[in-house]
Amino acid sequence: MHRNAPERDVDESAVRITTPKRQAAGMTAVAIALDHAIGEMGVARTARTLSRVNQRHGFDCPGCAWPEPSDHRRPAEFCENGAKAVAEEATRRTVTPEFFAEHSVEDLSVTSGYWLGQQGRITHPMVLRPGDTHYSPIAWADAYRLIAAALRGLGSPDEAVFYTSGRTANETAFLYQLLVRSYGTNNLPDCSNMCHESSGAALTASIGIGKGSVTIDDFESADLIIVAGQNPGTNHPRMLSALQRAKAQGARVIAVNPLPETGLLGFRDPQTVKGLTTGVAIADDLLQIRLGGDMALFQGLGKLLFEAEDRAPGTVVDRAFVDAHTAGFDDYEKQVRNVDLDVVLQATGLSRKQLDRTAGLLSGSKATIVCWAMGLTQHRHGVATIEEATNLLLLRGMIGKPGAGVCPVRGHSNVQGDRTMGIWEKMPGAFLDALDKRFGISSPREHGHDAVDSIRAMRDGRAKVFVGLGGNFAAATPDTEVTEAALRACDLTVQISTKLNRSHIVHGRTALILPTLGRSDRDLAPTGRRQQVSVEDSMSMVHLSTGRLDPVSDQLRSEVAIVCELAEELFGSQHQVPWREFRGDYDRIRDAIADVVPGCGDYNRKVRGRNGFQLPHPPRDAREFRTATGRANFAANDLHWLPVPEGRLILQTLRSHDQYNTTIYGLADRYRGIHNGRRVVLVNPEDIAEFGFAEDDLVDLVSEWTDGAERRVSAFRVVSYSTPRGNAAAYYPETNPLVPLDHVALRSNTPVSKAVTIRLERHVHTA
Repeated sequence: MHRNAPERDVDESAVRITTPKRQAAGMTAVAIALDHAIGEMGVARTARTLSRVNQRHGFDCPGCAWPEPSDHRRPAEFCENGAKAVAEEATRRTVTPEFFAEHSVEDLSVTSGYWLGQQGRITHPMVLRPGDTHYSPIAWADAYRLIAAALRGLGSPDEAVFYTSGRTANETAFLYQLLVRSYGTNNLPDCSNMCHESSGAALTASIGIGKGSVTIDDFESADLIIVAGQNPGTNHPRMLSALQRAKAQGARVIAVNPLPETGLLGFRDPQTVKGLTTGVAIADDLLQIRLGGDMALFQGLGKLLFEAEDRAPGTVVDRAFVDAHTAGFDDYEKQVRNVDLDVVLQATGLSRKQLDRTAGLLSGSKATIVCWAMGLTQHRHGVATIEEATNLLLLRGMIGKPGAGVCPVRGHSNVQGDRTMGIWEKMPGAFLDALDKRFGISSPREHGHDAVDSIRAMRDGRAKVFVGLGGNFAAATPDTEVTEAALRACDLTVQISTKLNRSHIVHGRTALILPTLGRSDRDLAPTGRRQQVSVEDSMSMVHLSTGRLDPVSDQLRSEVAIVCELAEELFGSQHQVPWREFRGDYDRIRDAIADVVPGCGDYNRKVRGRNGFQLPHPPRDAREFRTATGRANFAANDLHWLPVPEGRLILQTLRSHDQYNTTIYGLADRYRGIHNGRRVVLVNPEDIAEFGFAEDDLVDLVSEWTDGAERRVSAFRVVSYSTPRGNAAAYYPETNPLVPLDHVALRSNTPVSKAVTIRLERHVHTA
């Protein structure tokens, strides 16, 4: 039954602006979380569901990848946005065949992503055939036959693209990449290509592994925590509890961000009586940096650390660590000693006093953690910027010791686990060798397409089938007009989904929607046995997740079942991979993972431990660096930053507080004071005046890129906001059309969504 979805779409004329908040969470967050959950699930279902989120015998939150505490877990081990994520998945609303019969694809195409998501859980497999105006039901067996026929009919396996969302569990991810490589391609783009790919590239070059080196317990041992290009109050709210505990132990926190994000200013811990009404400051210092100035900041700090070492030899540079464990130190020292601090101040917009104070904290800290997210990764020189942050830690010997290290804070709840399981277009040869030995297949060795290259391949006719395992590819990717045209050029698009989204409306000539179970849903094998899946958090902890809710329809399939049943149809029942056995018992999948994936030996026993198990991390565990030099590598990078062209702004795209990735929960970004709408652009008041606009004016945003193409989004409301001169901010996916497909980070191919040159034009109303 289709229940209680909004009757109308977003009315942007109702936007209301209030003063931004100074403290996050507290009683307001509790009330909003419960109101949202009860509205979606009802009282009884809310109580049953939220009590199991992130608990040892419950299910992993489908939101962010922040880890659970290693010791005591609170009864409510979730945040406001975690509650919203669970409610979205466990909603009582449903999208039935009757819904699709009522709404044509054309009708749905003019609705917002928010409206689509609010319609509820998809209940049946649906097909849209050439010439159809409406999706119609299809039997599972017929859907599998349709996909298999399309794949067999391609001229090459490389004409198919297999995308993965970070929500996919380890067992599914392992089987999915096994299916894809058995088929004969490495075209395995994933959502990490668009977020932390820069982190992986930088860390692999610097320390030999593309993952963070800290644990949740390290936060309480840290002297100094730098949070750069990250908004934990909205994107990883449970991180605020870890920062609060760190501060209680004496740590200092420095926030580096163009916006004064509420969660970094103050936090009311809703898990304590005092915290419901009284907050604590999180950031001791806010470095309100200009977009693209982070590399200059880190290089400037490096220069100041060397100057401090000159004044007091042996007190700043950890020579024992540098000499024993690193390479490239001399080149790095030469590079940063030549940095012009006047250029650093211009690039960052910071004062010399702020720079000196930060350098002093770094030189005095005995244990430093650097955290970051998209504010560093989604820049042209994002990889080099992360290398520069890592250089500071290497200089001080801050890898492989308690309370110190690198901490890329991942977004989606199993995005790191998917990569561990082999979801990558260029997995190392050793992994492919182990996979081939275990299953008797011949994995291709030629690298496949990442997300950006997949769009290019579909656009150019080199890829004709797109399969999306979760996610919302059409709304998550850059250059929306180009991406949507690329998807529409496909012969077949397949979306394995829980809820309706834009990617179901932007379809190939034939399109399938295959409904799947969510994290909170009970997953039963054909024998009736309850199945469990496993996930890896942002700090390499692997643990089980068990859904217990009754699925909204008996037509839903688990992601594992969909992959296995498709594989049997594609390869036949005699294929060397035991797909039916894997479908019936997920322990058998984990046995195979143990044989193939490094660090996963004895998987089934270890994952059932009290907290699961932690994957090996040689730099953290033994100061062992598996790089070409056998050491941690300092990087000597030329300094790059972003001067603002005259009459222009540098735009960063970001989330509101009422969304997670492309999922829009509501229309209240209350921390920033934006209510009842999303088409707003945050601009420094001096820039507003200089450009001849006033607050509340409607403008078009027009991006400028070297290809000369006009990319425009219309009717955005100007909001005066505390952001550096020359910088602006607006929500995605509404602003994804402004991000050129070819504007990508060097060495990672990540879209540069945090540094888009735009101009503002007064909006002209058309009839």
